[in-house]
Amino acid sequence: MKIAVCVSNVPDTATKIKIGADEKSIDPSGVTFIINPYDEYGIEEALRIKEKSAADSEVIIVTLGEDSSKETIRKALAMGADRAILLKSETRRDSVSVAKALADEIKKLGCDIVFFGKQSVDYDNSATGQITAELLGYNCVSVVVSLAINGNKVIAEREIEGGREIVETELPVVITAQKGLNEPRYASLKGIMAAKKKVIEEKPALESDSSVEILRVRRPADKKAGRIIGTDSSAVPELVRLLREEAKVI
Repeated sequence: MKIAVCVSNVPDTATKIKIGADEKSIDPSGVTFIINPYDEYGIEEALRIKEKSAADSEVIIVTLGEDSSKETIRKALAMGADRAILLKSETRRDSVSVAKALADEIKKLGCDIVFFGKQSVDYDNSATGQITAELLGYNCVSVVVSLAINGNKVIAEREIEGGREIVETELPVVITAQKGLNEPRYASLKGIMAAKKKVIEEKPALESDSSVEILRVRRPADKKAGRIIGTDSSAVPELVRLLREEAKVI
């Protein structure tokens, strides 16, 4: 069984972000990049499936990005993935363009299962996995918190608004992983050393035009200082007036 895990290289959410000089991207200087946290659940689930499957099962990391993505890829390999493919691209892409490049490579690999995180924590589009599935002609289950595979049958539990639903489908399938699917493992010292010897195959990414253009990136406006209207029930009428006339929320 071949299992692909599509991994994004994203800024650490604890990093203080600065806007780049072009006002269309972030300034990468001083930014720590990590594996997209939701992708870690996909990596872990892929490894668990491999451990339960035949000896010839393989977990392949697929990343679209620049050379700077290699450090992130090594972390995924240290967790236990077998090999990795870096689809090299220096252009800024939207979700459709990214999905086209990933689908083009995954189709060549002939994977049975493809994992994504439910979304990346940089743009939060939550779309690339589903678009890739459509391009591949694969079944797709998103926001998965529990997964069971028996032969060709796939049973997944996914989050929906106000509850959960259980979905049954078949391989090949694209799964987008949600927090709670598993507890990602830490890379062991043995895994870290082994990752240095594992192959990262570099290929040019399929070129395609983006249909979305970033015009400007800016920081949110500073919050206005709060106002204390009063300290007892006599302040309620004035509070209601301000909410209606100034804030216009009622």
